[in-house]
Amino acid sequence: MKSIIRIGSRESRLAVIQAEIIKNAIEKHHPELKVELVTMKTTGDKILDKSLEQIGGKGLFVKELDKALKDERIDISVHSLKDMPMEVPEELPLIGYSKREDPRDVLIYRPGQSEIMPGGVIGTSSRRRMLQLEKLYPFCTFKGIRGNVQTRLRKLEEQNFDGTVLAAAGLKRLHMESIIGRIFEVEEMVPAAGQGILAVQGRKGEDHSYLDCIFCRKSEIEAAAEREFVAALDGGCTSPVAAHAIACGEEIKLYGLYYREKDDTFWVETKTGEAKRARQIGASLAEEMSKRS
Repeated sequence: MKSIIRIGSRESRLAVIQAEIIKNAIEKHHPELKVELVTMKTTGDKILDKSLEQIGGKGLFVKELDKALKDERIDISVHSLKDMPMEVPEELPLIGYSKREDPRDVLIYRPGQSEIMPGGVIGTSSRRRMLQLEKLYPFCTFKGIRGNVQTRLRKLEEQNFDGTVLAAAGLKRLHMESIIGRIFEVEEMVPAAGQGILAVQGRKGEDHSYLDCIFCRKSEIEAAAEREFVAALDGGCTSPVAAHAIACGEEIKLYGLYYREKDDTFWVETKTGEAKRARQIGASLAEEMSKRS
């Protein structure tokens, strides 16, 4: 095992905090190791005036970090699992998953407001969120908004949005729960696959045993079901396909959101089964829903 572990991260405040969660855990359980953070700006962080769909998808958030791993400038990288493409390079596997933070989406109001009035404008660039919000707020209009948490909060005021939607997990890690206006339960808004889980990526064949201290089997099981569901429907990061799994003991319950492009409609179904068959459950629910389309 190496004596120095270099962790790659995007340079946003939230990304650094997430990488530090992994860094602190390694340092606590392996004091013999020196752990360093290496931050970098990704293409997805640089282009904020276009939707992810227009510029190439979630892969733009990991491309630079993947290259740094391949070039051995870093030893592992830390990502929000929801930002990871469904296809991961074989030589750079996902090697660990953190305990899951709150997976739900939340609504942030413009300062001074406590509800969205008829005719209000909600900012989101996520088609998944927009589809579900249209049912919850049929009297509103929706406009694209991108950037990290701080950027979106600034745009909320500067660009006359009445509200915007963010992941609860990020706000909690930033200790910004106080700005949450409304929490959407999973039954109201199915989260993105992997939301709330931190994923660690590394080079195939190397010793990553020092990550045992952050490994969460429950998160791994839930992630397997969610990502298999999305992958089976060929849903990339810009697709409105969504999935959320809840593992409890030997069982797992999976919520899947299926989008039918021909008439711009979606519906949500659930499937319960053995946790050890998480991946098969994800694929099975995707197949069942696609047949009904």
